[in-house]
Amino acid sequence: MPDKINVLFLGDIIGRPGRRALKKHLPALREKYSPSLIIANGENAAGGIGITKKVCQELLTQVHVLSSGNHIWDKKEAVAYLDEEPRLLRPANYPHQNPGKGTYIFKDSRGREIGILNLQGRVFMEPIDCPFRIADEELKNLRALTPIVIVDFHAEATSEKQAMGWYLDGRVSAVVGTHTHVPTADERILPLGTAFITDVGMVGGYNSVIGIRKDQALKRFLLARPQRFEPGKEGIFFSAVSVEVNTESGKAISIQREIIIEEESERQ
Repeated sequence: MPDKINVLFLGDIIGRPGRRALKKHLPALREKYSPSLIIANGENAAGGIGITKKVCQELLTQVHVLSSGNHIWDKKEAVAYLDEEPRLLRPANYPHQNPGKGTYIFKDSRGREIGILNLQGRVFMEPIDCPFRIADEELKNLRALTPIVIVDFHAEATSEKQAMGWYLDGRVSAVVGTHTHVPTADERILPLGTAFITDVGMVGGYNSVIGIRKDQALKRFLLARPQRFEPGKEGIFFSAVSVEVNTESGKAISIQREIIIEEESERQ
């Protein structure tokens, strides 16, 4: 029997409601999948936008690695903290002069190494370095150390995310899309062995607009002027995927989508 490893990838954590949902529901998923590695996108974990040192440290007591995206720069203290905490990633295709890194090598309790690569798309987003070319560069280093590589592709366009899945098929264990906060139902194993899903979704308030209070989001659309956004607090929406990987080949064996919904919860 081939040696296998399970990786649990959680959707974008949205503010305090998302952090409370994490504490409530992650233990059951740990018991169900016994993951060696838990990754979550944490770029919206503090107040619904950005992350702070305190919030990062809180989350890293529950998950092993935090990926991010364009909102990693929204809290000033997080920018400096990127150089202090290697488990907090920023997209690798931002200019290299920025603090932090877009890759991390995680070693599980059995000494097995897993590479994590964080990339950001360019369609409808910042015109930073090409994520496809940066993926090629970073994979040279990661694949020299381990055949198991998990990619968080933080992107707006579904077409760009799917293109990345096909581009990396057979070279990474999984490509998991983040950013839109809406989970897609297209999880699959691509022909050359890479697990893929266009977007894993979010961990946050259920009765919301992508994790934001409904009334604030509606004002933004109806009045067409800037609005202050706060995390939605009504209900729980918890989405994740579990990926099983062959540790020798680095190819995915399965990908399972998990969604937990509570329509009402105590207002926080």
